[in-house]
Amino acid sequence: MTTSPVPARLRAAASVATGSAAAPRPRATAPASPAPALSPALARSIAGRLAGWFGEHAREMPWRQTLDPYGIWVSEIMLQQTQVRTVIPYWERWMQTLPTALALAESSPERVLKLWEGLGYYSRARNLQKAASQIVTAHGGRFPEDFDSILALPGIGRYTAGAVASIAFNQPRPIVDGNVIRVLARLFALDGNARERPVTNQLWDLSTQLVEAAARRPLPAIWRKPGRRFRCSGTASLFNQSIMELGATVCLPQQPDCAACPLRECCRARREGRVALLPNLGARPTPTLRRFVALLVRHKDRWLVQQRPKEVVNGQLWEFPNREVTSARMTPGQVARSLLGERVGRAPLQRFHTLQHSITRYRIALEAHRMDLEEAPEPAAPPEPGAAAAPQPVHRWLRLAELEQLAFPSAHRKLLRRLQAER
Repeated sequence: MTTSPVPARLRAAASVATGSAAAPRPRATAPASPAPALSPALARSIAGRLAGWFGEHAREMPWRQTLDPYGIWVSEIMLQQTQVRTVIPYWERWMQTLPTALALAESSPERVLKLWEGLGYYSRARNLQKAASQIVTAHGGRFPEDFDSILALPGIGRYTAGAVASIAFNQPRPIVDGNVIRVLARLFALDGNARERPVTNQLWDLSTQLVEAAARRPLPAIWRKPGRRFRCSGTASLFNQSIMELGATVCLPQQPDCAACPLRECCRARREGRVALLPNLGARPTPTLRRFVALLVRHKDRWLVQQRPKEVVNGQLWEFPNREVTSARMTPGQVARSLLGERVGRAPLQRFHTLQHSITRYRIALEAHRMDLEEAPEPAAPPEPGAAAAPQPVHRWLRLAELEQLAFPSAHRKLLRRLQAER
């Protein structure tokens, strides 16, 4: 692929149409209160009930058929903010293409992003590759077993480190994700805001007590039978997987199936009739509406696309030229002229498609307009001497078949699919 000239205006446009804003600063909270100490009998009972239930009801997932920490780690990263049914084909393709940390470390970033295309939150993929490089250089290519070494890898927090350490190595490490929060908040009737530090610390304390109690139990007979569908490294692994599974399939946010729950007899929220009120997650932020205009620009048999700078949200992904519109009075034609220049940008526009999608608290409308050019835009003006160099997108004029090889954010991939369908 070769770079083609584009206007200076277009080179300066680095859209955030498919990104998300920085997270707000956390609010100050009161000092944390420790969770109540569980009786050994109660902790053992909870662990035993979950182990038996999981042995009968666990869903089949390909990463449950391996104890390879690399594969388990990849699955945990993919499952962040993403449903299991979506992740399964991605995980299988990834493991077939990049089966080891060395293969991932040596792969091109473009190949990694293409394998990740459609999963969103692309910093996860970039951090996977950074972590793989660290595994190769600092650990000789072997995924580390030590919890602190796992935690030190890029993109890995306390939850992911605990999940990998427990599932792959049977270490009694606690985990707290959305599913675990829901189960524990209801089981122990925790009233405080689960997103604030006092309750968060209580949840981690409870998870620690339970997984340590589970680790002292023998592995149930059902998991020792030959020919099991899933592999299990031990009872700590079994407990953490079972409590996540319970939250994902039974202890649901809406309409939980309490009659099918193995912990119903010891659930305080059920006894008190407060299941629907817990967990307390605080008020949801009001959605922010945002509008973007994208240009599908064709010159002869080639289409204009741009690669986002590495330093910005969704960096290194490809997209159609676009711009956020903050004024209701700004027209698509004005956007075209601002991106392509006054002369070229006055070519006729044809409305193509509007996509509605959500990213975190943003509700985004992406309006796409098609434009056919008789001539390519004029060359970009060089930057002024001494001017600060802002990150600039890279532009290409490519055929549809060539576009298929690139990694696009989901919204722009959908626009490409509609273009391909017209052929």
